[in-house]
Amino acid sequence: MKRTLTLRETISVASMLFGLFFGAGNLIFPAYMGQASGANMLPALGGFLVTGVGLPLLAVAALGISRADGLLALSSRVGRGYGYFFTCALYLTIGPFFAIPRCFTVPFEAAVAPILPEGVSTGTALFLFSAAFCGVMLWFSLRPGKILTWIGKVLNPLFLVTFFVTIGYALLRPMGSAADAEPVGAYVSAPLAQGFLEGYNTMDALAGLAFGIVVVNVIRSLGVKEPGDVAVCTVRAGVFACILMAVIYAMTALAGARSRSVLPLADNGGAALMDIVRYYFPGAGAYLFALMILLACVKTAIGLITSCSEAFVQMFPRSLSYNGWAVLFSLISFGVANLGLTDIIRFSLPVLMMLYPLAMTLILASLAERRLRLDRTGHRIVTAVTLVCAVGDLIAALPEGARAFLHLDAVRSVYARVLPLYDIGLGWALPAAAAFLLAAVIRRLKKI
Repeated sequence: MKRTLTLRETISVASMLFGLFFGAGNLIFPAYMGQASGANMLPALGGFLVTGVGLPLLAVAALGISRADGLLALSSRVGRGYGYFFTCALYLTIGPFFAIPRCFTVPFEAAVAPILPEGVSTGTALFLFSAAFCGVMLWFSLRPGKILTWIGKVLNPLFLVTFFVTIGYALLRPMGSAADAEPVGAYVSAPLAQGFLEGYNTMDALAGLAFGIVVVNVIRSLGVKEPGDVAVCTVRAGVFACILMAVIYAMTALAGARSRSVLPLADNGGAALMDIVRYYFPGAGAYLFALMILLACVKTAIGLITSCSEAFVQMFPRSLSYNGWAVLFSLISFGVANLGLTDIIRFSLPVLMMLYPLAMTLILASLAERRLRLDRTGHRIVTAVTLVCAVGDLIAALPEGARAFLHLDAVRSVYARVLPLYDIGLGWALPAAAAFLLAAVIRRLKKI
């Protein structure tokens, strides 16, 4: 029986995993972070790499080392009901409600809308573009057995070529020095924490938990069957993929920081990246940028539809088939995408502020399970404490009008008084750490 993947197979799986992770958001958020952090780019990048690279790697490792057959099995260690709740919430967030529609709208608003002829309705153009995007995504997604070939061997290499041509050229001929750019906003006083929170927007820690089932199935299809061997191959591919992600994040952030010597601070990362590409490639820059963003989004959307559909088939085997879920999720994504990128990001942020702490503690609990000897009671203590605190982060991230309508300002004030680090979006961190300690102590007392 085959015990491990060859080097070529490992690289192909790592390329596929990188392609699944790396969408347009992974380009636009570090680009804006670089511009906004300026001279404070290094600590901001450090925080960003924790949530944008470190956590996804730990998520892949948790699924591999725990030998759990997907997110449902992993999260059900807290309880079966919680497992279904968390798995559905996570897949719908990184699937048809937020992440997939963002894959539709980011290339449109950042790369297509600016080059539309005058007189063309933006709403109509978005509808037609998202319909075409949806059709391409669905065509690939209905062939899940070919995902390693399409993403790992075709789409991802094409994306990497366009990226290194554009950003690599920008770094070889810098506009100026990052040290000369004044940081703005939260990057002035707390660049590390702000970079950490900016990494939430990539949704990669959530995606790492979600894509585990896709990676495991691909590795098994290559002949590695034993759970321990699958775990080793999964972690190895994850390390390769995350190293590449870290390199690209650093390059993009540096290009953004250096651009401030010539370009003004952009409204968002898409505009920042577009300005940089147009500066270096004034004629074909818009089209080269559009191709890079489109490739990044298509491959990620395919992976998200595939993983979401496979997960829901596993959770609800007597409902729709894989193809049925893929079509349903594609249609929902198409509808949400036509709300526009601004609304998608505004509605997704509060959800991410709640889900990310739950995902992080689940990952850490799974990795530390044997060392801390966590049982179900321990998992429940950690999850319950994190959930209570994460609800406070959700409330803080709601738009002011929504908080006022729901009469939640008083609740937010209570959280702010009780939880340290609440004002920087990390109110859950210290209570979760205390919960881990309490769970470990209770487990040891049970053995006395």
